[in-house]
Amino acid sequence: QMALFDAVARSLDAPIHALLGTQVHQRTPLSWWNIDTSAADMAAECTLAKSLGYHAYKTKGRPWFDLDEQMTAASRVVPDWFKIDMDFNDTLLNAEQALPILRRLGENPRVAIFETPIPQSDIRGNQRICQATDVAVAMHYGDPSPEVAIKESVCDGFVVGGGASRLMKSGHTAASADLPFWLQLVGTGITAAWSLHFGGVLSHATWPAVNCHQLYTHTLLTKPIELNQGVAEVPTTPGLGYEIDWDVVKRFTVPKPARRPDPPRLIETTWTDGSKMYLANNGRVNFMLDAARFGKMPFYQPGADTRLVPNDNSARWRDLYQQARRGPVLLLD
Repeated sequence: QMALFDAVARSLDAPIHALLGTQVHQRTPLSWWNIDTSAADMAAECTLAKSLGYHAYKTKGRPWFDLDEQMTAASRVVPDWFKIDMDFNDTLLNAEQALPILRRLGENPRVAIFETPIPQSDIRGNQRICQATDVAVAMHYGDPSPEVAIKESVCDGFVVGGGASRLMKSGHTAASADLPFWLQLVGTGITAAWSLHFGGVLSHATWPAVNCHQLYTHTLLTKPIELNQGVAEVPTTPGLGYEIDWDVVKRFTVPKPARRPDPPRLIETTWTDGSKMYLANNGRVNFMLDAARFGKMPFYQPGADTRLVPNDNSARWRDLYQQARRGPVLLLD
């Protein structure tokens, strides 16, 4: 779809956003993204993001890391105006358990958005969270239906993704309810450049877009997308507005594997009381997340830290790995 829009727009000597609608923004905000990390790594990521012109950072809230340690570390390296959005992927389980944590995190002026703190289908629970915290609550558009989400006031804005038609429809629906959203189009720098065009024509795409292109060693573009005070310019030149570096594309091209690589991984989570928990990959991408969502691990305990246990080829490592593949292994001190 990106290639087709690029080709048509170039043939018309127009930027892609001219094919989508009327431009309403000259610049559009972007967010740095990183998966859940140690407190030290989160601080390092925030530092790097700020140095490159970002004013926002999206990460994951997980029970296998200490949220307070993460925020304390980040707060040492970025000012109050640098905003942090935390996606819990419903691991806070319910409003009763979520609110003490959300209220505490919300005391930090850097915390801007909580994404999916509890299951999005929990209408009453999400209403309660929205009413009880001053931090904005974001939900993935479509669950519950936008009509229900808007009518029942279960969130303060949306996470919007999909192809061009879906993006435009979702964006206009959000605008009709005067709800902001961020564009979540995940991929390389090519995808991030494509996203800029939707940021240019969708009036309520005012929360920083999440493209995850910062994870790659190369943007695949001949020049990177540059930010100034948290925003990037919406392209004005024909097509995508950025040129693809085909030499780099060729260098990184590999045969598509028959299945998703899934090397053996043994994960250790520790707490300050000396207890340890082990989980291992089991064929599911979100094997850690599944355990948290189903309440099979300690719930957001202080001092949590997590590491990958190196495979030393010992019998103990192999035995623990096989046990952990079947489910969490909790060892009490």
